[in-house]
Amino acid sequence: MEGDSKSRIRLSNEANILRAAEHVFARAGFVGATMAEIAECAHIPKSNLHYYFKSKKAIYRAVLANILSLWLAQTDSIHEDNDPRTALTDYIRAKMQLSVTHPDASRVFANEILHGAPEIGDYLREDLRQLVERKAEVIEHWIAQGKMMPVDPKYLFFTIWAATQTYADFDTQICAVLGVQALDAQQMHKATEHLTELLLCGCGIAH
Repeated sequence: MEGDSKSRIRLSNEANILRAAEHVFARAGFVGATMAEIAECAHIPKSNLHYYFKSKKAIYRAVLANILSLWLAQTDSIHEDNDPRTALTDYIRAKMQLSVTHPDASRVFANEILHGAPEIGDYLREDLRQLVERKAEVIEHWIAQGKMMPVDPKYLFFTIWAATQTYADFDTQICAVLGVQALDAQQMHKATEHLTELLLCGCGIAH
């Protein structure tokens, strides 16, 4: 149908703009970025950009909302009916994969946090906090059942976030130490397996 076709085109165009915006914001920051740069990076006229997003702040918020949505969707594996090893393995691997597919978005988020989260502070204090509370209850349930060692669920989340997002936010440092220009698929696989086993061992649920 024509309506479905237009909807798909719009979603495709918005996705293209967001990826371009991620790239520009990651390198120039919110203050340094311009609508003209984003339009150029997206290979569209500036007028088309304004059709989808009325302001630079609107695009910036959309970039943040998109990466948060992608990250938080990965917590779906953490539920009481799942076993902790499978759930945490799936979560860690998904977070690492997003550091590969959306590194610029992760850097934009990190920069927002470093500046005190002026645009998403309320979201972090409300929605994110509530989500972590719910997932912490699942982990506490596993602990009570003897399925994993007693750990503080919230600090476990902090550790997973830091350890996975560093491969996007601090990839320059990692590449410098490893002596490579960029991490290839094999190196990211090794990093993912190492991190997964390390965290599972800390939770007492390794092989």
